[in-house]
Amino acid sequence: MDASLAGLAKVAAQPRAAVPLDDIDLALLRHLAEHARISQRRLAARLGISAPTVSERMSRLERSGVIRGYGAQIDWDAVGYGVSVYLSVTAAAGYDTAEIMRSLWEIAEVEDVMIVTGSLDMLAKLRVRDHGHLRTLLMERIWQIPGMQRTETLIGMAEMPPKNFAAGLLDHIDRAAAPQGTVDETTG
Repeated sequence: MDASLAGLAKVAAQPRAAVPLDDIDLALLRHLAEHARISQRRLAARLGISAPTVSERMSRLERSGVIRGYGAQIDWDAVGYGVSVYLSVTAAAGYDTAEIMRSLWEIAEVEDVMIVTGSLDMLAKLRVRDHGHLRTLLMERIWQIPGMQRTETLIGMAEMPPKNFAAGLLDHIDRAAAPQGTVDETTG
């Protein structure tokens, strides 16, 4: 293995085995994806199960890492950080890619960093206020990271309205797991 990639296993999230989910787990996750603040009592009523069963299922899903947390979805435009920037990064030969990844991750405006395949080494998503903020961030922070050979900055000009990715993918998983020949209640 190239020494510049050797440290990635220490900083990158580890792949996980899929946790087996039944129909109740999927329904519970779908409801939580739609309404994260819903009470366990209301969840129980919607699912037709007892509140203690909901509590036990949620605890199991939390312990297994399926549910990683609960939080607010923030409109970054509303708080003044509405510019999305995608930053492709190429590391210089011989530099520790893991250290570059860790250094990027420590910057508050960096929303996501991932190692990618292809001609790039990594791709980062940033949230900035405006062009001046991006310029300062690049010149004073990002380009100062040792091992940065090249970056390319892609500024988002327009984006789709937010979607509930979790609910949509959970519906897809549920439909894909349904036995063939059953009727989907939503389509008849």
